[in-house]
Amino acid sequence: MKVYASEQFYHVYSRGVAKEPVFRDAQDYEYFIHLLKRYLSDEPATSSARVKYPWYGNRIELLAFCLMQNHIHMLIYQYDEKAMPDLMKSLMTSYGMYFNLRHKRVGPVFQGRYRASRISSDSYLHHISRYIHLNPKEWRTYAYSSLSSYYSNNSEEWIKPGRILELFNSPDEYRIFMSDYEENKQMLDEIKWELASDL
Repeated sequence: MKVYASEQFYHVYSRGVAKEPVFRDAQDYEYFIHLLKRYLSDEPATSSARVKYPWYGNRIELLAFCLMQNHIHMLIYQYDEKAMPDLMKSLMTSYGMYFNLRHKRVGPVFQGRYRASRISSDSYLHHISRYIHLNPKEWRTYAYSSLSSYYSNNSEEWIKPGRILELFNSPDEYRIFMSDYEENKQMLDEIKWELASDL
């Protein structure tokens, strides 16, 4: 069993079983985002029957995410060593049940256990949110990533870009950083090489 550390940054990623889609349409993407909001909002959420859902908003921060058709990326900061495993178990279980019921299928949706890479250098941390946000070809207008929260003061409260934005002088500087990725392509290529066997 892999042991994770408290007060650390992690790049979390997972792909569909046999590289199959884990999101087939807008409703699937929106349901996964709904689950992120349920588990990570500033206050615990309850069901219509007043049952409290698991809540991790005081144990973990979601700094960035991008949902692609057959894989997901998240950048998180966890306060305790069990926060990320607990969150991922809730996410994967809830989404898997939803997906199989809606699409009339059985079996796992994601291929094995998610992967989580601890971010051990400032340079890696500086670039990882950009790598995540650049996954879609049309990344500037892509609806299923956290990029808009980096550009707006009215971001969703369950997305916490502050730890990344504090590395920049302003949101405008982050915009330039996103657009100027060719100049710093080496770090992006290193991240892609690390993930090549997984995605």
